[in-house]
Amino acid sequence: MLDVRRLFLLRDLARLGTIAAVAQSHAYTPSAVSQQLTALQREAGVPLLERAGRRVNLTSAGLALVAHAEDVLAALEAANATLASVHTGLTGTVRIGAYPTAVPTLLPDALVRLGGAHPGLDLMVCELDPVDVPEALRARRVDVAITHDYDTAPAAPDPTCESVSILDEKVFLATPATPGRSRDPVRAARTADWILGSPGTLCHRVALLACRAAGYEPRIRHYADDFTAVLALVAAGQGVALVPQLGALNPPPGVHLAELPMRRRAQLAYRRGSGRHPAVAACVTAVRAAATSYRRD
Repeated sequence: MLDVRRLFLLRDLARLGTIAAVAQSHAYTPSAVSQQLTALQREAGVPLLERAGRRVNLTSAGLALVAHAEDVLAALEAANATLASVHTGLTGTVRIGAYPTAVPTLLPDALVRLGGAHPGLDLMVCELDPVDVPEALRARRVDVAITHDYDTAPAAPDPTCESVSILDEKVFLATPATPGRSRDPVRAARTADWILGSPGTLCHRVALLACRAAGYEPRIRHYADDFTAVLALVAAGQGVALVPQLGALNPPPGVHLAELPMRRRAQLAYRRGSGRHPAVAACVTAVRAAATSYRRD
């Protein structure tokens, strides 16, 4: 019988690439990870790993086992959800991740709804950029996460996660003055300075893609991730920026918002197989209800 915990390590080796990275992810020593993977190889009865210089690669059998490991882990999540559903009343800790603009908008109402309906839940919140959500779910640092992508930059499917749609947000080009009429505000801003999110964030990537689709590279003057700060910089004449609906609810005087033909799409993500867990289902219901007031035609 294969050890599920060792399967988990093999899955992470396929994802992270090195034993050192797997060890760091699990707070193990590299030698402990190597010992567990060697034991898994004995259990499997076929070679799962092969040396390639200093690196360790998965064999074809190892890669096949990783594909099964995803199904096994999802089945365990589903079994845990089934067991949780027989209890009367929800209790325990639920760790909720959310991107920064969802924290002051969607989460307060959702937390009130969850706390009122399920007072036995201990709710904990942390901010997460969407690029960090899959790893946070896999590492069980969060149980659910409000995440997002853009229709112009859809997120690649992750075999370890599932999600449900929460909200489609409008996206605006924020400028320090009312621009002339233009069917393509981004193209019209080709000579402007730009304010982008930090490199590596989804917002940074989407702004670059929007400018490149308009035929140019943006002249980046400032980096800022908080949209309150972004809009303050725009109001001060420091540049233009892409701002989603939840980040543009109260723009300062002097900022013009031109709606763009793109949408930011919010989802609630969770580990594959855990969607029927009562706590996850309660979070979906609460966040969807909180998003109702932000849905606009």
